Amino acid sequence: MQIVPSGEFTMGSDSYYPEERPLRRVQVDSFWMDETPVTNAQFSRFVNATGHVTVAEIAPNPKDYPDMLPGMNRPGSLVFTGTDGPVDLSQAHLWWQFAFGADWRHPLGPESSLDGLADHPVVHIAWSDAAAYAKWVGKALPTEAEFEFAARGGLEGKEFAWGDELAPAGAMMANYWQGTFPYHNSCTDGWERTSPVRSFPANSYGLYDLIGNVWEWTQDWWSEHSGVAKAKDSCCGKKNPRGGNMRNSFDPSQPDIRIGRKVIKGGSHLCAINHCQRFRPAARHPEMIDTSTTHIGFRCVIRRK
Repeated sequence: MQIVPSGEFTMGSDSYYPEERPLRRVQVDSFWMDETPVTNAQFSRFVNATGHVTVAEIAPNPKDYPDMLPGMNRPGSLVFTGTDGPVDLSQAHLWWQFAFGADWRHPLGPESSLDGLADHPVVHIAWSDAAAYAKWVGKALPTEAEFEFAARGGLEGKEFAWGDELAPAGAMMANYWQGTFPYHNSCTDGWERTSPVRSFPANSYGLYDLIGNVWEWTQDWWSEHSGVAKAKDSCCGKKNPRGGNMRNSFDPSQPDIRIGRKVIKGGSHLCAINHCQRFRPAARHPEMIDTSTTHIGFRCVIRRK
């Protein structure tokens, strides 16, 4: 783990997506953070020690999903499958497939394995799986503010974790999609899917992969920021802010499904210039706590007392 010093910073962005607004001043106490996302090797030790069964390995209960199609109550998880050509980028189902038998041990489906992936981030992790691991190691999941503060690495007001250029002088600073999503990835960064942790430079706090590779769970329930004080309206930052509550995190577009959503941060290897430009510290996204995919992982923190 690496120590992240206490400090105050401007959280959010006014330049990209509405949910990142408004800019606001935030104070964060010092904490320790894992250098990297939790890897397959680390998660394997947890499972071997505890017998933990992940959400993706358990058949969903039809009572929790009123619109579940017949035959879908089988264990599985969401796997990214690229398309053959340009598609409507508002239709995510065109590149996401619910694969029966996909889980952390079988990231691309039942016939796949973790061979050669020991030092890659573990994926197909639902929020409760991440929380269980954190408890086992005596740690916690970071808050949204802690994650963003750590990702910025002390750089105030920069678009990316390393400055204002996505690829300064052509250098690949993180694992994201190069090319036209979701059908052409030039893999300029060397990786089509996840990459081994520490494949890209650490930031000034000695932390790796806070941008790209995999999205990461935080402890905060999803909430909008319309009610918070803007940076220009506040003389001092709110200290150690926390997210909202489960009830207010429900997806209003799915009123029959009462499943809470947590904030995920950092973007992933599927973020591209033409789609989901969330390879930035300010970026945030809501994710249902029961959801697991090929591009969501996590890391842990310890808060100093």
